[in-house]
Amino acid sequence: MKAGLVKMQFPSCQTPEQPLGLYPLVNRAEDAALLFQNGITTLQVRIKDLQGKALRQELAATVRLAETYNARLFINDYWQIAIELGAYGVHLGQEDLHTADAQSLFQAGLRLGVSTHNPSEIETALPLQPSYLAIGPIFGTQSKQLDYPAVGLDNLSHWNRSLPIPVVAIGGIGLEQLGAVVRAGANGVAMIQGLQLHQADGAEHLNTLQTRFAENYQAWSKRPNDETTFR
Repeated sequence: MKAGLVKMQFPSCQTPEQPLGLYPLVNRAEDAALLFQNGITTLQVRIKDLQGKALRQELAATVRLAETYNARLFINDYWQIAIELGAYGVHLGQEDLHTADAQSLFQAGLRLGVSTHNPSEIETALPLQPSYLAIGPIFGTQSKQLDYPAVGLDNLSHWNRSLPIPVVAIGGIGLEQLGAVVRAGANGVAMIQGLQLHQADGAEHLNTLQTRFAENYQAWSKRPNDETTFR
């Protein structure tokens, strides 16, 4: 990642009272609108099938929606467009770190999230002082073929305790796993298939997910020091 001489520490994107929370990944503004309408406050737009004007229009529409709902929107990959649109933040994969201009992102005031899958990638990302690290896959996942083993709850808990920035857990997480992941210290929980967004009871399921996150985050916040349970 291109870095400059200016010491960087990307802006925070959460507080103890307002964690990143449920963190859906979508590829269209219309899905973002549905999620914002149902109370989602953090979201990533990840578009792989559009280019040029169509891509920019879709990203711009999602940014406007996020501003309307005062939500934290991270644009995946397209960091130059994110700067142009004045987006809240950018999410980059490990491969993007070689080409993105960190200083331009920092000077534009954007938040930065970085994907990591193992200790080596975490060490690579930490000097950038991003706003959060995404770590995964926590469990096996069908949404994306990866060449990385599952992290598991014990490693997730260890990194949450030892890292100086918030962690977003991703990979194979649905309603059944959500509570344990939050009690392992995840500040945000990324979901795609676990959202069940377009099912008949999608809104009810989303409300259940948000309630499950809130209950477990509250319990985790009040835990005695160094006590973590996954039951």
